[in-house]
Amino acid sequence: MVSVLNTIDTGHEDMIHCADVDYYGLRLATCSSDNSVKIFDIKNGAQTLAADLKGHGGPVWQVAWGHPRYGNVLASCSYDRKVIVWKEAGPGDWTKWYEYSNHDSSVNSVAWAPAEYGLVLACGSSDGSISILTANVEAGTWDCKKISNAHTIGCNTVSWCPATVPEPAFDQRPSKTNLAVKRLVSGGCDNAVKIWKEDGDRWEEEKRLELHSDWVRDVAWAPSVGMPRHQIASCSQDRRVVIWTSDDLVSWQPAVLHNFDDVVWNVSWSLTGNILGVSGGDNKVSLWKETSEGQWICISEDTNSASGGAAAQNNFIPEQRTL
Repeated sequence: MVSVLNTIDTGHEDMIHCADVDYYGLRLATCSSDNSVKIFDIKNGAQTLAADLKGHGGPVWQVAWGHPRYGNVLASCSYDRKVIVWKEAGPGDWTKWYEYSNHDSSVNSVAWAPAEYGLVLACGSSDGSISILTANVEAGTWDCKKISNAHTIGCNTVSWCPATVPEPAFDQRPSKTNLAVKRLVSGGCDNAVKIWKEDGDRWEEEKRLELHSDWVRDVAWAPSVGMPRHQIASCSQDRRVVIWTSDDLVSWQPAVLHNFDDVVWNVSWSLTGNILGVSGGDNKVSLWKETSEGQWICISEDTNSASGGAAAQNNFIPEQRTL
């Protein structure tokens, strides 16, 4: 059974929409309908407000930490149609590094690509498009590519495919070159989950996965831990979580994890990809694990004491890592 280790009074003046912990598990970023982004130091069980970032003119839906090899970098997206990339110039000195405002509606999701690809950010918007922003770190410039009409009515969520999928030790075949291609998965208001692949200087739809009967609210591509297979979790307003599995990135098999009592807002994999966190409108966070027979079982469930969808977002906290 999972128990609460700590609670943090963020001081936000409205609903919190996202909370994300950095690579080392030492910093927490939060965002809210009060238009602000806050960063907390969470060392040794204590928490200290390190920064209160003001730059958005509307509710901030999501924050995402970049990989530390590129410094302390944080992305945020908002109803104000903007994406802001924040960078720590010095201890506690956070500045706006880059602002992207080329969407025509709310930007609902941001996700950093695996660090092996460079500093690359995917952004999903209610205007139906997905933007791919790539930084030239040395020059301090950014390049933008856009997937137009990715989802009818709007894109709600984006998640990246792991950079590599290690082959089993006993497999002596050459590595498949197509596994090095950049891929991401998205979900939208067309009830679809879509996989996108980079092809030269553009992005193309590689696969459309259909099983949900209502808006897809979140998708999460599972981390690679050595198994030669891919898994994607998706959740929807149809109250279902679906696990999509593929061995070759061509054929995907769906399995309904569970039918929940309310809309499911968020899915999040553990670092090893063997446990899935699920949260939604019933204010519950549950953890699920796949058995050796391929069945998904609930190993823990916690009822959030807050109301009004406070359990609509969950993220696994990484173990504290060293360089």
